[in-house]
Amino acid sequence: MEANVTVPALQQMKRDGQKSIGVVAWDFQLARVAEIAGVDFVVVGDSVGVNLLGHANPLEVTLDEMLVFCKAVRRAVSRALVICDTPFGPLQEGVDSAVSAAVRLVKEGGADMIKLDGAADFPQAVTAIARAGIPVMPQFGLTPQTALKYGLPYGAQNAPDAEATEAMTARLVEEARILEEAGASMLDLTNSGPVAGPEVVKAVSIPVIGGFGGGPWLDGRVRLAHTAIGYGAKWLDSETDTYANVAKASLEAFRALIADARAGRQIKG
Repeated sequence: MEANVTVPALQQMKRDGQKSIGVVAWDFQLARVAEIAGVDFVVVGDSVGVNLLGHANPLEVTLDEMLVFCKAVRRAVSRALVICDTPFGPLQEGVDSAVSAAVRLVKEGGADMIKLDGAADFPQAVTAIARAGIPVMPQFGLTPQTALKYGLPYGAQNAPDAEATEAMTARLVEEARILEEAGASMLDLTNSGPVAGPEVVKAVSIPVIGGFGGGPWLDGRVRLAHTAIGYGAKWLDSETDTYANVAKASLEAFRALIADARAGRQIKG
C-alpha cells in the first residue's frame, strides 16, 4: 500500500527536485477520483463559493459552508493531504479568530493543513496557528481575495503579479521569507510568472506551489479539478486547457435524454 502523503514528505520532494501536484476539489466524488489518480494533496478552496454555490465573489463563503465541503473531501481522501481554506473573515478579524477557525477546520472538517489567503499581511496569525500544531499554507501574490481588493481580474494573463517586474519579484521574495520564518509549511504563490517564481523557490526551503500563473519553475502545481476536466457551463466555449470537456459531454447527454423522453422512449434505470 502506498504511504500516506505528509508535510515532511512534500518538503522532501522539494529537496529531491520532485514536483508535487494537487487539485482543488469540493465534493466526495471528484476528490475520490483524484485520490485514486495519485495526487499528493487536495485543496478545498473557498472558490467553492463562486463555482459551486453561485456566490457573487469568494468573500461571501462562510466557515460553516467550508466545513461542509472539507468534511466531504476528507471522507473521500485517505492517502493524499487535505488542505482546507480559511474563508475571508477570521484572518482579518484577528489572531484569535484565525486560530479558532483553523482549529474547527482541523477538528470538525478533518483538514491536515490550513490555507490562508492574503496571509503575507498577517504573519502573526501564521505563527499562532503553527504553534497550535496546525500546518499552514499561506497563499500570496495576486490571490482571489487580494484581486477583489485591488479591483483586478483574478487569473488574468496580464495581472501585475504575473509580469514579475524587479520590484514585484523583490516583494514576493521578501513575503515568502517572512511567511517561512512565521512558521509556514508550504507556500501557494499565485500568478508568480517565470521570473519571480524561480526566485521565490530559491529563497525558501519549503515547497512553493501555484495555480494561476504558475509553471514548471515552481516546486509543484495545483489545478482546479473542474478546470482540468472542463466541468461547468463556462467551459462549453472556453479556450482554457482542459484534459477532458465534461461540460460538452454533459450537454450532449442531456439533449439526448430530453429527446428520448419527448419521443416516449423507455430509459432503463
